[in-house]
Amino acid sequence: MKLTKTLCCMLFTATICSPIFAQEDAKTKQPSAEEQAMMTYAAPGPMHQMLTKSNGMWNEDVTMWMTPGSQPMKSTATCVNRMVMGGRYQQGQTRGSFNGMPFEGMSTTGYDNQKKMFVNTWIDNMGTGIMYMEGPYNETTKSVEMKGSMVDPMTGQETAMRETWKMIDDKNQVMEMYSAPKGGKEFKTMEIKFSKKEMEMRPTPSGGPGGRPIPPTQNQQQPQPDNKKPADNK
Repeated sequence: MKLTKTLCCMLFTATICSPIFAQEDAKTKQPSAEEQAMMTYAAPGPMHQMLTKSNGMWNEDVTMWMTPGSQPMKSTATCVNRMVMGGRYQQGQTRGSFNGMPFEGMSTTGYDNQKKMFVNTWIDNMGTGIMYMEGPYNETTKSVEMKGSMVDPMTGQETAMRETWKMIDDKNQVMEMYSAPKGGKEFKTMEIKFSKKEMEMRPTPSGGPGGRPIPPTQNQQQPQPDNKKPADNK
């Protein structure tokens, strides 16, 4: 009987202490080289933090050239950027018009820790393909030069593309895009001047601090209440 009680106590102690020892081992265990590489690859860094400066709403002044030496085509648009996936990528939504038709586009921009390059995808409602570009950040010029390709719908051939982003300051940016048709010389196809749009803060329902931003275009004049007294039907 005494031996049975002793074995039960030992089993109970082992059951209670095992999770504690396991937790201590987990704390002291160093990640493997593979685990450390994955954590480094997945961790947002200074380049991702720099992307956050482009969050918010932007006005776009767009100039396009369809062929070398052609007359420029001008239009305007707005873009809203926000960080997603825990600050690892920036998603942009663009709306405007092109040649009298509604235009809508979406971009995803990130910084690949392994490649040491910015990466970008673009889709819009005037095509069915996805444009992919990548390139390094130049600390001296405060700009990014990305290269990629897209299919020319007129010829059906891959066309080399080059894009430069220059951060003038926290409220102004310039994007220039160049195209090099197969067998032809590179020429400038687009320039977009971005200016950050001031956002007005709508008060919280409780009247406390904080709030949420609303675009100025949505800041409509609210109808005033009708203070007239109801007619006396006596």
